[in-house]
Amino acid sequence: MPVKEFRLPDVGEGVAEGELVTWLVAPGDRVEEDQPVAEVETDKALVEVPSRYDGVVEELFAEEGEIVPVGDVIISFRVDEDGEADETETDGESGDSGEADADSGDGTASEPADEPDGDVPSGRTFAPPSVRRLARELGVDVAAVDGSGPGGRISEADVRAHAEDDTPEPRPAPADIGSGDRKSAVSKRGASGDGTDSSADAATSDADEPRTAVEPAGRETTLATPATRKLARELDVDIDDVPTDETRDGEAFVTDEAVQAYADAMEGGADVEPAPADAVAVSDSGTSATEPVDETVPYRGVRRTIGEQMERSKYTAPHVSHHDTVEVDALVEARERLKPKAEAAGVNLTYMPFVMKAIVAGLKEFPYLNSELREDDEEIVLRGEYNLGIAVATDAGLMVPVVENVDEKGLFELAAEVRDLASRARDRKLKPAEMKGSTFSITNFGAIGGEYATPIINYPETAILGLGAIEERPVVRDGEVVAAPTLPLSLSIDHRVIDGAVAAEFANTVMEHLEHPLLLLTQ
Repeated sequence: MPVKEFRLPDVGEGVAEGELVTWLVAPGDRVEEDQPVAEVETDKALVEVPSRYDGVVEELFAEEGEIVPVGDVIISFRVDEDGEADETETDGESGDSGEADADSGDGTASEPADEPDGDVPSGRTFAPPSVRRLARELGVDVAAVDGSGPGGRISEADVRAHAEDDTPEPRPAPADIGSGDRKSAVSKRGASGDGTDSSADAATSDADEPRTAVEPAGRETTLATPATRKLARELDVDIDDVPTDETRDGEAFVTDEAVQAYADAMEGGADVEPAPADAVAVSDSGTSATEPVDETVPYRGVRRTIGEQMERSKYTAPHVSHHDTVEVDALVEARERLKPKAEAAGVNLTYMPFVMKAIVAGLKEFPYLNSELREDDEEIVLRGEYNLGIAVATDAGLMVPVVENVDEKGLFELAAEVRDLASRARDRKLKPAEMKGSTFSITNFGAIGGEYATPIINYPETAILGLGAIEERPVVRDGEVVAAPTLPLSLSIDHRVIDGAVAAEFANTVMEHLEHPLLLLTQ
């Protein structure tokens, strides 16, 4: 079966790169066309990348957590013969460069097991995008680097070694752990930082004795996921030495569990250099106490996009916040009366649809809050649509799906749509188009507790309304202090476009429609 490469497509609108969050397949897995093979996070959403072929996964070219530019090869497949005609070239390539299989002279593809050690089929250079970027940074021609991985795969260590010596000699093999020429799985563990043996006093007497209770496998080729290879590097384990009974497509396949078990066995059976004193402290009772360690979290993807958007809004639009509180006895009663009908229709009726309709009433009366300032054109665009963005808190950060044409929809329809969008936002299943085109936004911090805030405008909009929690609070009626359900409102405006008086009048209109929900019937 021929090997076809698959490049990261543009999974959004104009997206330049994405973080490969999760591989959904491993080498040796059979896949079908349109089957998701990976999850990629862009600056807009988490999306699934589908296969374009029927076949078997040959190799993964990117690791989980790696930032991959659009157009870079991320995976290759051994394609079924009947699917070969679908695409004879890889996107962006011409000729035979789109195929990773090697011609053996008779037009048949060579199997990996038949390839000479260290050779790269058809002159191809196998290196993940991160390694290619490192090579560019170090001024190294990646095609000139001898890869030490399976099938000539080039690692960062190979690139760094080549950069240190333009004519690198073969690197010395790791110290033997027994007879034969097998690689040592403790070559790093048993060596000090300067490359000398950390147990020099035992070098002469024990050089020929096995130092572990586990026999290393000593394979030439091993299949494993990028995450497993990363774990092996972190544990200073040679993945070709990890014992395994599992195979994929005739080759040994190593899992995370096998790597961890082998590393644990090496710890127990080998002379291991002690951990640095600043990493682990051992108490008199024999128990270990770990020093507090800072955690570094990548600032990229959705989180970085949110940050840049907030910064742009805060330092572009002069924000002014207006706070008020509306008594909502009638609103609470109206919702309670409508809930049975909503439940019969399969709808969970919250207060949000009522607020959305009240906002539209205010926007129709005060259109500058439904506007966009286009500075370059020196104009304010009063939007003719009423598309409301609903801020949703997710594990990845704040997302703002958009409910379009709110003025044309009823309460039940709005409730169902908001629930659907919020659910898919939390599951990271929103499409980029579903988070565009809003003309005004709502943030409901009251759902998790709180009364007032100073929300940041969802630029380039010119206003946003924050909702506190509906709770009973003391109010004065007929000279008496009584408890009544109230809703705190926090309105932020772009003062370049909206005056404070207009903001207050808009808030009054919204409050009027929430105090007297029958007015919503006029919308």
